[in-house]
Amino acid sequence: MIIGIDGNEANIARRVGVNQYAFNLLQNISLLQDELSSGDQFIVYLKEKPLPDMPKETKKFKYRILPGGGLWILTKLMPDLFLSKEKPDVFFSPSHYAPIFAPMPRVCSIMDLGYLEFSGQFTKMVFWQLKWWSAISIFVSKRIISISNSTKNDIVRHYPFAKDKIYTTALGYDKNKFNMRISVNDVRRVAKQYSIVHDYILYLGTLKPSKNVEGLIEAFRIVKEKKPQIKLVIAGKKGWLYKSIFEKVERLGLTDDIIFTDFVPEEDKPGLIKGAKVFVLPSFWEGFGLDVVSAMACGVPVVVSAVGSLPEVAGGTGVLVNPKSPEDIARGILKVLSMGKSDYNRLVSKGLARAENFSWEKTTRETLGILEKARN
Repeated sequence: MIIGIDGNEANIARRVGVNQYAFNLLQNISLLQDELSSGDQFIVYLKEKPLPDMPKETKKFKYRILPGGGLWILTKLMPDLFLSKEKPDVFFSPSHYAPIFAPMPRVCSIMDLGYLEFSGQFTKMVFWQLKWWSAISIFVSKRIISISNSTKNDIVRHYPFAKDKIYTTALGYDKNKFNMRISVNDVRRVAKQYSIVHDYILYLGTLKPSKNVEGLIEAFRIVKEKKPQIKLVIAGKKGWLYKSIFEKVERLGLTDDIIFTDFVPEEDKPGLIKGAKVFVLPSFWEGFGLDVVSAMACGVPVVVSAVGSLPEVAGGTGVLVNPKSPEDIARGILKVLSMGKSDYNRLVSKGLARAENFSWEKTTRETLGILEKARN
């Protein structure tokens, strides 16, 4: 079987969310290729040459470069799928954007449908692109992969016709990077790099409205009243509609108490997470929440929203809060910060056990099984 894959989400330098998902799938497909049937091959389609850290080509794993810019799927990918002599038996898009027309079965992955509930948190162009292309991808795909049961339920609610072709594959984390063996020296190195000199609460994610960073900042002001020495580290690149986040920090007089790191490279994430007293993700919705699993694997308690996929991912090991209430977010954070050593360690142990349920290898094997079914 020849499997075609749109690899563009993986082939960028600053990977977040769907980029990490696509990259880790490709990386694990490459690692598993020797176990696969001798007839299995992978063609990864890209707009540009693969970055140095992308998997290397082998007899079974090849790149096909189709140079192009905007509307690449329509103008470059789709014609090639029809005209190329070497055609995949099935085509996989690890994102919302599947080829509208193709001569083979298609499979797409849906991260979440939060944009349908919170359209005001997106620019008009991003919203309409997500809405229409996602709907088309769901319609034309023979199989749909959701990254959580929460996302699956949302797909069925909005697109009932797709009910019988949705499969859920939970995501994973890198056990070699995120674990209890992270050295004190690495934690110190990262703290020094980002000028962190006090105990801190950590948020890690893109700065955009859906992440509810403004609600977290309001909650932090409440936390500061009882824990005046604690700092808040907001780590992540700027997404869209982010300016009001910085305006709120100034308006609340928290400039000296909140550290913005901007994008954090992968090599700094383990030390940054490990050094935190608590990891907080108060999103209005999440398709999965990759860094929640990484935090649990590092032995850091998590405080997450009681909505979307986050209760599913945390699995009863985290503190759940109402993302619409800064007071409740503050309550959750203070609950962890005020725990005695035994209670704190008990929460850590629960998180470590929960993290063991996730792995990129498992995600990849399940994904390959779905692609095999789509061929038939």
